[in-house]
Amino acid sequence: MQEKELVEFMVKSLVDSPDDVKINVIEGEKSTILELKVLSSDVGKVIGKHGRIAQAIRVIINASAMKVGKRIVLEILD
Repeated sequence: MQEKELVEFMVKSLVDSPDDVKINVIEGEKSTILELKVLSSDVGKVIGKHGRIAQAIRVIINASAMKVGKRIVLEILD
């Protein structure tokens, strides 16, 4: 699953404690859900001002998934 590695790479470069980044993948027929879990002190860094960083990550992974015709949903968990 290349989208998981892509999200993991981007998020680990943003946070202070990259060892605590966890991604759970839930596969469906047409869509995949990526549940992202980081430390509570790093959540703001992943979301960004007004959600701009989170939205940029979502755009990148959806563009990557369009090649195979799937939809990726990124959920950032507390």
